[in-house]
Parts: sequence; structure tokens; C-alpha cells
Amino acid sequence: MWGWYWIGVSVGLGTAVGTLFSGLLAPRRALLFAVAVAAAAVGAAIGWGLDGWGSVFGGAIGGLVGAFSAAILVVGALARGGTRVGTAVLIVLAALVLAAIAFIPVAGFLEALVVLLLAVRARRSQPERYAGLRTLARD
Repeated sequence: MWGWYWIGVSVGLGTAVGTLFSGLLAPRRALLFAVAVAAAAVGAAIGWGLDGWGSVFGGAIGGLVGAFSAAILVVGALARGGTRVGTAVLIVLAALVLAAIAFIPVAGFLEALVVLLLAVRARRSQPERYAGLRTLARD
């Protein structure tokens, strides 16, 4: 049972690291893959330091989930008029909260799932782009 606790902690800390890296570096789409790989590597290293192979995979998966999920939120916030610095500060604070929550039993598993679901929900709620009145101005 103790091993499952550390796997959950590594998933939660990996999610926090992925969120942190993505909040600081991922507004640029070209960096998203590199940020996700770096977050997975750091999450895996955290997992290795905590418990062993199960935690390594948990930390890597958490890092990937956190990086891609936070990137969706960051890109959406910037598209809606948020500033880069303000968005980065809020994401860093969220990553610190995620890291603290990771030490609650079972919460590390749940936070990775919740972060992913929030990102999917935010992605679906983004408005579609319409030509609007610009099509009338072509005369």
C-alpha cells in the first residue's frame, strides 16, 4: 500500500512540474513538445527519487498530462487577452498548489485526471472563429 502512495505523489508532482514548465514556456507552440518531454523527464526523476520504477512511470505520465493540459489553458488565456506575465504568475501559483495537494493520499492520481478534464472542457468552450462582417467588406 505504501508503494501506491508514492506513485500517487509522483503523479501529482509530475503534474505540477508539467503545469509549471508549460506555464512558463509553452505559449509558443514550437516549444510545446520540448516542454512536455522535459516535464516527463523531470517527473520521472522525481518518481525515481521517491520510490522506484512505478513512480518513474507515474511521474512521467503526470508530467505529460500537466504540460499538455496547462498549455491548452495558457494558449486560451493568451488568446482571450491575458498577458504573458500575469498568466505565468497564475500558472506558477496553480503548480505550487498542485504540488502541495500531491501529498494527500490518492489526490495525486485524481489531480492528474481533474487537470486533464479541465483542459478538455476549456478546449471545448473556446469560441469558433467566424468571418462575421468581414465577408461583407470585400466589395
